[in-house]
Amino acid sequence: MQLVHEPASGNRTTVASTVDTADSFLAKARGLMFRRSIPDDYAIAFRFDDARVRDVHMVFVFVALDVVWVVDDVVTRVETLKPWRGFGRDEADLIVELPAGAATDVEPGDGVRLQE
Repeated sequence: MQLVHEPASGNRTTVASTVDTADSFLAKARGLMFRRSIPDDYAIAFRFDDARVRDVHMVFVFVALDVVWVVDDVVTRVETLKPWRGFGRDEADLIVELPAGAATDVEPGDGVRLQE
């Protein structure tokens, strides 16, 4: 699975070529905790049945992450969170966590989607 970025300019790019999904409650709770590093082209996606305010914390996360909140394939927020003490909150039906710097070109209002 890949994460595809579709900005208003139309220059479609692949942000992450390897995307794992956190589908179970335990996988969503664990996320990227305890990992010492993650590959540059990697992301983890958290899919939800509905859009509502969702939190992301960085407790036990050892690397900085770019976090993207998405509602109906449209980015609502992008933030770089610091290891251990970062925290973010926004509405989403999809949250994607990537290595810090991977989502530099992704902005609110852009399209992003998971592609098989």
